[in-house]
Amino acid sequence: MPPNMSLFSVNAILIISTDDSSRILTKYYCPPHIPHNAQGNNYPGANPYPTLKDQKAFEKGLLDKTAKQTSDVILYDNRVVVFKMESDVMLYVVGGADENEIMLYNVILALRDALNILLKNSVDKRTLIENYDLAALCIDELVDDGIILETDPVIIASRVSRPPMQDAPNMQGLDLSEEGLLKIYQFGKQKLGERLRQGL
Repeated sequence: MPPNMSLFSVNAILIISTDDSSRILTKYYCPPHIPHNAQGNNYPGANPYPTLKDQKAFEKGLLDKTAKQTSDVILYDNRVVVFKMESDVMLYVVGGADENEIMLYNVILALRDALNILLKNSVDKRTLIENYDLAALCIDELVDDGIILETDPVIIASRVSRPPMQDAPNMQGLDLSEEGLLKIYQFGKQKLGERLRQGL
């Protein structure tokens, strides 16, 4: 078992435009609680690029390096990077140098497939910017604080997608006045009392 084994396996998820090297959506992760014996950025899951300048330099170099690559996994700046090209954007998942490439590859495939489901097979810069909320929620459902939560694209898309408007509840007849809220409270109190009496 490696000494630095950790749940914090993803350092960053990046979506970058290949046309002008601009960021579309980038998320850099670091653990919410730093280990007590940590010194600097030398602990599992630490964000190696804390400043915007460092992040942009890393992204530019990464895009330049992967533009010529034919594989999907590279080692760049002492980080394992898996990537996929979709239309005019590059999707990247960045992990530590000792991270499992297959696990990171599953994350990038889940991201790509979930975005294809959510955006109806139209993953390009314009569509991503127009549906930025869906893309951000998709990444949040996939990874949280660097911990991989889910890699099934269908489940991710179902958690993120908007409900159809005809299924949305009708909020027209809802009385939110003080009297209406008091009636709701009394009704809830009555139902709770009935349930408790039935349980005893």
